[in-house]
Amino acid sequence: MKPQTIVVLGGTGFVGSHLVPRLHADGHSITVLTRNREQHRELGVLPRVRVVNADVHDSAALTRHLTGADAAINLVGILNERGSDGRGFHAAHVELTQTLIAACEGAGVRRLLQMSALRAGEGTSFYLKTRGEAEALVTASRLAWTLFRPSVIFGRGDGLFFRFASLLGFTPVLPLARANARFTPVYVGDVCEAFARALAHPHTAGRTYELAGPRTITLAEMVRWTAQLTDRRRWVIPLPDTLGAIQARVGEWLPGKPISRDNFRSLQLDSVATDDGLAALGIVATPMEQIVPAMLGRDVRQRRLDHARHNY
Repeated sequence: MKPQTIVVLGGTGFVGSHLVPRLHADGHSITVLTRNREQHRELGVLPRVRVVNADVHDSAALTRHLTGADAAINLVGILNERGSDGRGFHAAHVELTQTLIAACEGAGVRRLLQMSALRAGEGTSFYLKTRGEAEALVTASRLAWTLFRPSVIFGRGDGLFFRFASLLGFTPVLPLARANARFTPVYVGDVCEAFARALAHPHTAGRTYELAGPRTITLAEMVRWTAQLTDRRRWVIPLPDTLGAIQARVGEWLPGKPISRDNFRSLQLDSVATDDGLAALGIVATPMEQIVPAMLGRDVRQRRLDHARHNY
């Protein structure tokens, strides 16, 4: 495979922090655009990675950084926003995608890999609706695009199991909205492998890949499993939708926004794949049981060590 020059938007987030080293291992040269490079110096230690300060919403700046690149990767996405009118989702997903497509065309970059989400364009949540609108812009463009639709993504530093572990550390009882919502969690390493293989194989252009793990699990089962793996005895209480909607409204005002009204609307649709995009790319999906126990176990051991030091 010939090494390429790649520009990554959203490369300092959870998926990006795993994807950039994976692409670097293939010999690619990568420019990561970020709002504050000083907070992400760890990526810059890789010899063919540049971390550059840039406003990705600035069309002229984006075109300038894309000039000379072979491909662009858009990982930008938000799960929450301030307010409830969808403007934040529209700016992050739709407006940015529109700007990126124009910048790619202006810079002569034909290849675009775009992160989306399972059930994009469905339901009533702004998150899913704007993901769908962004997909429509990409598929209508003249670019050689590939779309990825993952279920929830797990792995070191995720906002899934690590967030549950954090929440469970504060309360013996956890009321849970949409407890029966179903997911097929996918390992971040498999997601990164999908992007890497799509870059290596031109036949993936014009295709959409659903990315999912081998197990379907409910939200309540994930939370209870997290409690078990972190040695915490917790009572998880499924809430009826009337109370769940209230919890979501209150959750918007709590630190870290553990749940929002838009999250609640997203959870009304199961995040379960209908096509095996990983298999189509020759990837065997990694079971959660192979990753999560060891991943959370390290945190448990560190917590015990910190506790012992504190009481020494």
